[in-house]
Amino acid sequence: MYRENYIHSLQTELIDMVEHKLTPVALKYKYSEVPLESTIKWRPVVLILGNYSSGKSTLINEYVGGDIQDTGQAPTDDSFTVITYDNREEGGDIRVTEEHDGRYLLNDPEYPFEKLKKYGRRFASHFRLKKVNSPFLKELAIIDTPGMLDSVTERDRGYNYQEVIGDLAKIADLILVLFDPHKAGTVQETYVALRETLPASTFEERILFVLNRIDECESMTDLLQVYGTLCWNLSQMTGRKDIPQIHLTYSSSAARESEKTDYLKYLQNQREELKHTIQKAPDFRLDHLATFVENHSENLDHFLETLLSYKKKMLSFDIKFGLFSLGISLILSSLTIFIMMISGVLGGMPLEALIISASCLAGIVFVLLQTMVKTFFKSRFHKKLMRFFDQLTSLDNQRRRDNWDAIKKLSREFLEKQTWRFSISRVKKEYDDVHQVATDGVREIREALNELTEIREERFGFSVPNEKTDYMG
Repeated sequence: MYRENYIHSLQTELIDMVEHKLTPVALKYKYSEVPLESTIKWRPVVLILGNYSSGKSTLINEYVGGDIQDTGQAPTDDSFTVITYDNREEGGDIRVTEEHDGRYLLNDPEYPFEKLKKYGRRFASHFRLKKVNSPFLKELAIIDTPGMLDSVTERDRGYNYQEVIGDLAKIADLILVLFDPHKAGTVQETYVALRETLPASTFEERILFVLNRIDECESMTDLLQVYGTLCWNLSQMTGRKDIPQIHLTYSSSAARESEKTDYLKYLQNQREELKHTIQKAPDFRLDHLATFVENHSENLDHFLETLLSYKKKMLSFDIKFGLFSLGISLILSSLTIFIMMISGVLGGMPLEALIISASCLAGIVFVLLQTMVKTFFKSRFHKKLMRFFDQLTSLDNQRRRDNWDAIKKLSREFLEKQTWRFSISRVKKEYDDVHQVATDGVREIREALNELTEIREERFGFSVPNEKTDYMG
């Protein structure tokens, strides 16, 4: 209980930090279309992907404890289904207690799916919510997805499947990718998801690979061939040199009905191990939140740093051109008065009048230089900065280069539109707030997470500290 309270308190403080420090900047500069906290304020999420025959629905039903999702050998469901806990009907048979369509999910601020509105009505009609009275779902939610297929286009589905997967992967704290012995990773949509979509949307440590339904292999030799094929395909799809861990699972009830499962006694069914990993989603959630704050604060910090660098160069140009204009105006006005004096044009004009005339002439020249001429040269200087845009910021390590890749386009678009017409004092205030999160805030978060590793669950027989330190202030 103590540890759960600690986790809840830390989550609340992280979300509050995002809401009040990062979101105002993210929305103002179009870094995000929706408040950043809207995608993290909900419960831990487990995203389940796989081929249409990989046994996703059977796995979910077994873990949840009831027939929640339709099962079958052929494609049975082409919807994204959010399965979450309903605490109003505890006890009794496990069942779906409440269902809602996609429009409900996309428009209810309780859920982190507002960003998915952009995929239109066709997607909304393939998006739904199921509330279930299963204790398994008390601390997490599951998102089941349509089975991945070969040669399916955006036109066929009516929405961009890979982009939806990518947005859901950003929300998810754990992602399961299921394969079955009959299609060990050869499906085109699976290839694109593992090669492009998931690497761009999440971290590889959040992805678990599962070879499911291994009881359907004819023999141990058949299983080894399937396993080898999957390892090869994963090396091609993920681009990794090492082979990721693959969980071998099967439904115990299905195995009992099979006549050719003698070899299974030599294998450990990792179904329960996988279940335990899924139940640790709240722990993964904290690390997800910490990484979320770290990444977005660093991106926004780098973005505002770029604006400040640009503005400082523009202010330096203003100062130099101002001094240049002042010098030119004084020289021209003095030279003009001198020529007029020696030519006798001014006659016997008093010295005071000469000084006033020279000052007026200098002022006129200065104003002309600071308006018409300066605008021309300032525009050229702006174009030069845009041409050598990467020189506005330091890219001396890979982390900064990664941040730059994330915000370079946004920075360029803002400066192309606003040019030099924005307040440096306002940007400096925003930068100070975000920089505090990116440095002190992130450090305190990591310290709090390190402290959490020492706070062990009583139910597992671990010791619990007597006091909690409030690292977030």
